[in-house]
Amino acid sequence: MTEARWVRLKESPLGAHTTKATRVGSSLSFSDGLHLETHRWLVEEAYILDEQRYEDWLDLIADDVHYIMPVQVTTALGAGYSTSPGMAHWDENKYSLSRRVARFLTEHAWTEDPPSRLRHFVTNVRTFESDVPGEVVVDSAVLLFRSRGDVHEPAVISAGREDVLRRVGGGLQLARRTITVDESVLRTQNLAIFL
Repeated sequence: MTEARWVRLKESPLGAHTTKATRVGSSLSFSDGLHLETHRWLVEEAYILDEQRYEDWLDLIADDVHYIMPVQVTTALGAGYSTSPGMAHWDENKYSLSRRVARFLTEHAWTEDPPSRLRHFVTNVRTFESDVPGEVVVDSAVLLFRSRGDVHEPAVISAGREDVLRRVGGGLQLARRTITVDESVLRTQNLAIFL
């Protein structure tokens, strides 16, 4: 993560207590056991999100998680920033994510009634060792196809993600996720989804 990007993320009050892990060295070989484990974790997470098993998804998340999707802006070459300071589509911690999931389980979640049909495509996965023991940094590209009802056009969201996965017991948990969308204006009805 670049220093300018890290400074912007530190501005978020919800991110103050999350891991500060940064990547070390080159990406691991695609045949490396740690890379294979992190790649499998991302694929399994995608299936859980597609099936909208959000309570199971919360079990994959660390208590101190920071989940952020800054607002992209189009700037001149050399401006030194690509996101709007202090603005994010999502800026969440474990508590706020759990409240969103709890709402999905009520009759008041009108943005998901009827539920969306989702398909997360995860690719271009690179795994890096980090400067924090037991944590790895994982880059990936995600494409979300979302269809809802019979009359609205489907939505497609393309993004890059930088995750920090933490070893907890025998498995991994998401400790930090930064989502960088590829559009400044999102063309979807709402953001009642997770990337």
